[in-house]
Amino acid sequence: MRPTRRPVIVDCDPGHDDMLAILLAARHFDILGITTVAGNADVDRTTLNALRIVELAGMDVPVARGCATPLVQAPVFGTAIHGESGLDGYDFPAVQRRPHPRGAAEFLVETLRARDGVTVIATGPLTNLAIALRAAPDLAARIDALSIMGGSVTTGNVTAAAEFNVWFDPEAADVVFRSGVPIWMSGLNLTRQAGIDLHDIERIEALGTRAARTVAALLRFYLARQARAGNALAPAHDPCAVAILLEPQIVAWAPMHVAVELRGERTRGMTLCDARHLPEFNPAIRPGTPPRGDAPNARVGLRVDRPAFLRLLEDALAALP
Repeated sequence: MRPTRRPVIVDCDPGHDDMLAILLAARHFDILGITTVAGNADVDRTTLNALRIVELAGMDVPVARGCATPLVQAPVFGTAIHGESGLDGYDFPAVQRRPHPRGAAEFLVETLRARDGVTVIATGPLTNLAIALRAAPDLAARIDALSIMGGSVTTGNVTAAAEFNVWFDPEAADVVFRSGVPIWMSGLNLTRQAGIDLHDIERIEALGTRAARTVAALLRFYLARQARAGNALAPAHDPCAVAILLEPQIVAWAPMHVAVELRGERTRGMTLCDARHLPEFNPAIRPGTPPRGDAPNARVGLRVDRPAFLRLLEDALAALP
């Protein structure tokens, strides 16, 4: 008897690496819906991109349009990396699908209240989730797990301290990390280990399907933009938030308390991860020392087995129509 697939909602801002996360999730999970948010591009474009990905993969899932702006500050989009469309590199045909009539926050509330044991995979700014949790505080006890791509134990990318998704809407991230939802966090310290190079893209292209060739074209654009930013690899940030749920042996993690900095002149949007109890961040500490300070509120990814991670991605892409 086939085991029941984990039910998930993917909350995202596609985005080349969001595309990979959706396709990896579709291979292994039961996607109840995709909700979109502004981030890598404005929300109209990220919603269109989600619809494009759904059609590319032959998926039959609703796509709900979400928040256009952060809770407090003005939006600053990530088009320098992902292009003006948010998913540059391929000339997509016109989409045939339309967004779900409900907005993303309403869709999240209704879906999470209607079914037990749902996991949320969030690969963009956390605005939709923050609004849903504020409107329906009972969701914190209903979400089985929340896997986030965001933040960092070490350095940021938009600033020295802050990673893009959290920096885009720090107030929303603060709401989520304070909510009590069981959180898995895949930050830059982890996702930078999961880079894609030209040889990886060529292997994807060699799968030979139309979908694989489309993904390869998109990743070539993404790799070129990352190279312009000084990166030798194209980090596959967002699918790490799927992989950490799929095969825990692929990703090493540790419990930490994570706080979001809201006021620092140079550190706004930083995720302050209390790693004082971990030898890899504090060589003087004894292994097995329990966490200090506030109780851990997240399981934070530390290391990823890159070859095993890439095999997961290639398997998912090989299964596309």
